[in-house]
Amino acid sequence: MLSIIIPTLNESKSGYLQEILKRYSDFEDCQIICVDGGSTDNTISLIKQFNGELVQTNIRSRAGRLNAGIKAAKHELVLLNHPRSILQRDAIEQLMRKRDDIQWGAFTHQFDHKHPLLTFTSWYSNHIRGDWRQIYYLDHCLFAQKSLLQKIGLVPDREIFEDTDLCLRLKQHAKAIRFSHTSRTSAIRFVT
Repeated sequence: MLSIIIPTLNESKSGYLQEILKRYSDFEDCQIICVDGGSTDNTISLIKQFNGELVQTNIRSRAGRLNAGIKAAKHELVLLNHPRSILQRDAIEQLMRKRDDIQWGAFTHQFDHKHPLLTFTSWYSNHIRGDWRQIYYLDHCLFAQKSLLQKIGLVPDREIFEDTDLCLRLKQHAKAIRFSHTSRTSAIRFVT
């Protein structure tokens, strides 16, 4: 019913990957694909511990790892799950229930740290960049039909803003939907 793709590279220290895999591991009809780009920490053993499907590659770009996961996906609906963004169980359940009515979309972004600037960033990302311009970041946990992703040539292979380019391509074919369930995302790059 759903293929979840998580691009990984040295993710074990954050604790997010472990929480994601633990939360998703008991879903039936979900394929969890972790595409690793050569981790040198405990990431690989963590994936194996939770029975994630592991694709090991030397692809360093996140876009390249996402594309390898899309190609390995068995299901038509694909969820591109940022390795530091966590969805609640009911978010995944809603996505699976609505799978036949969805072309592409994202979840509502929220940081895991409270600060007025971070709250504003999430609001702007959800409502202005997202709802108005239909451009979401990967940490919104984007989802799309595999056939649509293939039609547009998969994720553009860029080092940065590949998610922006992806949304620009997707919105030419279908309107995005944003689910109200939150994608709780690490604020580690903003908080030291």
